[in-house]
Order: sequence, then C-alpha cells, then structure tokens
Amino acid sequence: MPSANPKRNICMFVSTASRFRAFSASLFALASLSMLPAAIAVPFVHTGSSEASVTADDFSSSSSSSSSSNSNNALSAHSGSKDAAANKQADLVLKNGAICTMDATGRWCEAIAIKEGRILSVGSHKQSSDWVGATTKVIDLHGRMVLPSFHDTHVHLAEGGVELGQLSLEGCANLADAMKRLKDYSERNPDLKWILGGNWSLTLFPNANPKKETLDEIVKDRPVFLISNDGHSAWANSKAIQLSGVTAKTADPPLGRIERDAMTGEPSGAFREAAIDLIRRKSPRVSEAQMLEGTKNAIKYAHSFGITHVTEANAGEDILKAYKTLVDKGALNLKVRAAVETDPQGNEKQVNRALWLRKKYEGGRLRVGEAKFFADGVVETHTASLLTPYLDKKEETGISNWTDEKFAKLATAFEKAGFQIHIHAIGDRAVRQALNSIEAARKVHGDLDLRPHIAHLQLIDKADIPRFRQLGVTATFQALWAYRDVFVKDLTVPVLGEERTNSMYPINSLLRHGTVLSAGSDWTVSSLNPLDAIEVAVTRKGLADKPEDNKDEPLNLDERVNLMDFLAAYTIGGAYSDHSDKVSGSLEPGKAADLIVLDKNLFEVPNTDIHKVKVMQTMLDGVFVYDREMESNASKTNADGK
Repeated sequence: MPSANPKRNICMFVSTASRFRAFSASLFALASLSMLPAAIAVPFVHTGSSEASVTADDFSSSSSSSSSSNSNNALSAHSGSKDAAANKQADLVLKNGAICTMDATGRWCEAIAIKEGRILSVGSHKQSSDWVGATTKVIDLHGRMVLPSFHDTHVHLAEGGVELGQLSLEGCANLADAMKRLKDYSERNPDLKWILGGNWSLTLFPNANPKKETLDEIVKDRPVFLISNDGHSAWANSKAIQLSGVTAKTADPPLGRIERDAMTGEPSGAFREAAIDLIRRKSPRVSEAQMLEGTKNAIKYAHSFGITHVTEANAGEDILKAYKTLVDKGALNLKVRAAVETDPQGNEKQVNRALWLRKKYEGGRLRVGEAKFFADGVVETHTASLLTPYLDKKEETGISNWTDEKFAKLATAFEKAGFQIHIHAIGDRAVRQALNSIEAARKVHGDLDLRPHIAHLQLIDKADIPRFRQLGVTATFQALWAYRDVFVKDLTVPVLGEERTNSMYPINSLLRHGTVLSAGSDWTVSSLNPLDAIEVAVTRKGLADKPEDNKDEPLNLDERVNLMDFLAAYTIGGAYSDHSDKVSGSLEPGKAADLIVLDKNLFEVPNTDIHKVKVMQTMLDGVFVYDREMESNASKTNADGK
C-alpha cells in the first residue's frame, strides 16, 4: 500500500476518485460523444505523453517563444540518435521534492530534469542521478511542493500595474478610512492636476451609491475620479463633473446610467457602466511611460504568486504597445494572450481593426488571439442581465449590452477571423445570450477549435449548464467571489433574494456536467493570488488567519470542488483555454519548464490554510524569474542601506 505522503511515493499515481476528477471533464465528454451533435467537437485537454520521443520540432509556433526554444536536439531519453547520452544530461535538476505534475493521471514524482528551457524528464529521486552531467546544476528541494506555474485566464494586469501608482482605496474598512487615505494622498501629491485611482468597494455606501459631496469635503480645488473595485462604477467630485460638462440635462448614454439627485436631476457623483466614459474622456490619459512602467511592475507582482501566463481581458492599443515594447527589448518575462476590445455600438469593421492590431503587435511571448465581449454589467447596480426581475425593482432585468442578433453576428465574424471569443457574463440572461451567440457561430462554420470561454458566471440557469460541454465552452471562474462576504449580504441578497444568491457560481455543477474549467482573478477587482481563489473554491468560505474567526455561513457547499479540481483550472485547464496546453499546464517531458515551488504541500495543510502557503520560486522556460528569499534579502539590504 503506498504511503499517504505524496513526496515519499516514487512517481505515485493518485488513485482516489476525488483527485482524478480534476481531469475527468474530457473523459466524461468522450464517454458522452453519442449525445452530441455531429458538428460539435468535444473539448479535450491535451497533456502530452511521457513515452513518446519529443523534439524541438514538436513545439508549434502557437506556443510562447523563449530564448531557449531554438534547440534542434531531441529532448527525450527515448531518442535513438548518437547524441542520446548527451541529450539525457540536464542543465538543471530539481530533486527531493513533492512534484505534482498535473498530467492526466494525477502523477506525483520526486525529481524533474530541465534542458534548454524544456522538461527533459520527471521521475524518482534515484533516477535523477541519471540526468546529471558535468555542467548540470542540482537543487535539493528538501521536500517542497512543485506545481506547473499558474495561468490567469481573466486579468487586467497592465491596468492593474498602473493603478499600483495611483490612489487605492482597496481594503478600506469604512468611509472614514477611505477619506483619510484620499486626504493623505492629495497632500502627498499637491502637483497632480487630477486625482485618479479607485478600488473602492460598493459596500461603503448605502445602495452602493456614493455622493460627490463626500469627496468635495476632502478635495474641492482639483477633480477627483475614482473607479470602483469591480470596474463598473465610478465616483467623481463636483470639480470633475463640472469639467466634464455633465449636468441635469445630460442624457444617460446608451448602456450606461448617471445617478442623479432625486429633486434636481443633477449628477449625484456615481456613474455606471458606459456613463463612466463621460468623466474618463476628460481626465488625463495614461502616458506610454506610465503604462510601460505599470506593466513591468505588474509582471513582477504576478511572478510573486506563481503566474507565468495571463489573458489580458480587455486590451486596448496602449496595453498592446507596452507588451510589444517589452517583447522588442527581449524583456517580456510573461506569456500573454490578449483579448482585444469589442464595441456593441460598432459594426463588423471592428474585426478588421482587430486583425490589424494582431498583425502590428503579435510576436514573441505576446499573442493577440481573443475578442472580448461585455454581455452585461454587475448585479449590485442592477446592470447584470437577468432572466427574471430584480427583487427590489420588479420591472428591471438589467442591461444587455448587445442585441441577440448583433451579438451572434459579431461573434461569428470574429471566429471566422480566427479570434477566440471571451465573454464577460454575470447574469443568467447574459450567460444564455453568450451561449446562443457561440451556438450561432458554430452553425455557420462548425467548431474551429478556438475554445470560447465565458468569465464570471455568477448566475446560470440550470437549463444552460449542459450547454457548456455540448458547445465546447470553457467556464472561467473568479472563485474568490464565491462566499458570503459583506458584499453579498448587504448588496446581493437584497436585490436577488436568498434562493438566487445561494445558486451563485455553480462551479461543481459545471464540472459534474463535463465542462472544462479555467480560472482568473479579474485583478484588480480582487486578489491576484491564485491560492486565495483556490481556497474559496474548496471551502466556499472567506479567508481568515484563524478558521475560528470565520463565522460566515458557506455559500452553497454543494458547489465546492476538491483541491485537485481547481488546481487543474489554474494549470492545465488554463493552458487549454489559452491554447498552450501542448507545451504547458502540466509537468511532462517536452513541455516548457514553467513551474513553481511552494513552501508547503497544499495536500498536507488544512483547506483553510491554503491561502497562507507561499510561492518560493517561479520558473519560466527554465529560468527562475522570482525567488522569495532573494527578494526578501534584497529588500532587507536596501532597508539597511537607507
């Protein structure tokens, strides 16, 4: 009988049904093949093979490029060439670890060999000596856990990096705390013409409705413009509203709403959805230098959480330009898949613009491969699109940004042009509309293996859950939202009611129906740390330093998943979504050496302590791009030198 301790099992195969379920979506789909229409291809997460001979020619141009991907040598121990012995010698060997490969079997090993940025072999501690040559570097992991690096398939990384240098109200416990932070920031930056920033929580205000007068009390002489932490509302002071020319006579824009004084009709300070642009268009634009610096800082931040692959969820040309600058300098230490913006008010000419952006900016580790559709807004401001009305506003079902006909038409056009469809959908009507648009595209040109995915998925009608597998749609969850925080209790329950609230984020329901899962943070809406989201997916409760401090009732325990399930979403599932599954997402011979080292084994800590586990090292294409101990020592040296 194998030991219960994974790191003491040599190439252990996880036999329990709960761990194997992480990879069962594809198998389930294959078993159900006869149930599907002939034109619909079954999604399958490719995990490679440890038996086949692997050469550099097997690594298609669709993978992210690296300085180490030009080898023409066979990288498999099975090679029959005269150089086979030399090829078995690794550049780097990590041994004595608990290596969770995330391959299709759930295989655990003790050692991994890396050559020219690729995985040469995985195996036992004893086998590792076979890979060591005269120039091989050997690192003893001392039992630490190794995983494939994380894929964040829905994040606003570059913009988040810019926000790191602006006013942030993230984590403010109350309005007084937020106003103190604004006051301190304004005093530290007297020369700023506009005070920009955000990350304020809707829960700071009754009915999620902030007032301009609150900001005026702190800053009167300069415009203040702050975006909410969900990105769907903005808060402006009187000066900003005045400079923007918004008055009581200004009509609500299509797909947006200006919150107004009930007596006068004047803007009260809050702007929803498209109305945000009424203020934004008058505020200073982020400079190229600011965007570049913010992007570089955000990449370093992502590395500290073990993230090496991201999907930029709404990339404008300014963001693409920043990444391309890093590519041209050979300095993009991240594999990026960008989703270009789409406009519900535009026509099919925007497909041509997307193709132009791809041609101009794609290259190296940057891929311009997705088209981002916003189907609706958010529940708390009544802008999410629902099948049945809001509880507190019986006549309202939210805002649908697209007509059914136009959504289907543009989705079909973008797929025809080779773009993967990436949809923001919160409400159950938005989810249905998103699925309908993908189905319409399939009827026109079949399955092009573009792997459309829908993000957020707060509410899904039960009738639509099987459609994800049937249409080959990946579900991209932000699992950190799936618990009963003050946001849910104070803002969600009053507008949805208890029954709909309890059905939110049906991760396990989709998994049981064979859906491929991926995961994203939506940073800076919420934490960039994947381990935070993974814990909530497993517990359906919030994070707490001490479990006894978390008094909240879980959010529908039937929808929790096991640990391996959501590790798969952040690794091989993410790789499937971003089209890198042939070369990343699992630790197998021939794949890129993209991996992380953790200070503790996630399977040996309580589920409520997952968020406390630290990423010690992050590797990209065989090169460590983050080392916690080195960063800590550098910070200490800098502090001592001041």
